[in-house]
Amino acid sequence: MQSAAFLIAVFKFVLLLFSLSFHECAHAWMASRLGDQTARMQGRVTLNPAYHVDPIGTLLFPAIVIFGPLFGINLFGGFLIGWAKPTPVITRNFRKIVRDDNLTTLAGPVSNLILVAVSFAILLVTAIAVPDGRMIVRGSLEAAFNPGAAPFGHPVAVLCTLAILINLSLFFFNLLPIPPLDGSRVVRNLLPYGAVQQYDRINMWLSYLLMITVGSFLLRLLLFPSLTVIFSVLLGI
Repeated sequence: MQSAAFLIAVFKFVLLLFSLSFHECAHAWMASRLGDQTARMQGRVTLNPAYHVDPIGTLLFPAIVIFGPLFGINLFGGFLIGWAKPTPVITRNFRKIVRDDNLTTLAGPVSNLILVAVSFAILLVTAIAVPDGRMIVRGSLEAAFNPGAAPFGHPVAVLCTLAILINLSLFFFNLLPIPPLDGSRVVRNLLPYGAVQQYDRINMWLSYLLMITVGSFLLRLLLFPSLTVIFSVLLGI
């Protein structure tokens, strides 16, 4: 079972790396579509993780959260989140600065919802069309949420289940109004000039602290009900 837990951890890390790259690629692609070619010229319209990696948010922090439980370290309540290197955007290149900046910002979280939808669709087809499909989906759920305590299950179903978990976490996490997360960018565009100056002075280490403390609380409030609805639909078919 320990080998199954390790394999689940590897799956999580690879999926997180892909999901973060997809997220940042979506930012860069939308900015390019709206007139700002800065990210495109830096090669950020790509799924290659090498162009998006942040040493702390993409590698160190997720590695501790994912592999820590294998060594008795349980950080952040088991919630898997992370962040990549911010996509460069020069807003003066947009035709409608606030609107286009918000669209570019929201493209990231929307990309995570797209991955959730694709994974859900694959599991839905599995549950409906594959013999013993509901049992496969149930097994993938048990393997994803109880690694080491349940059989590994079907690899594709497990990957899709983990993709839903990871990308829903990233969706809610990135909408938090904490710099430099996407939600903070939208909030910043709504603030008056004087408040923007104060908002921009938020210390980065304070941001990291807020991500871990406030982020953990809010994810618990938002993520569990969402996952309950998704898997209730899949298992109730």
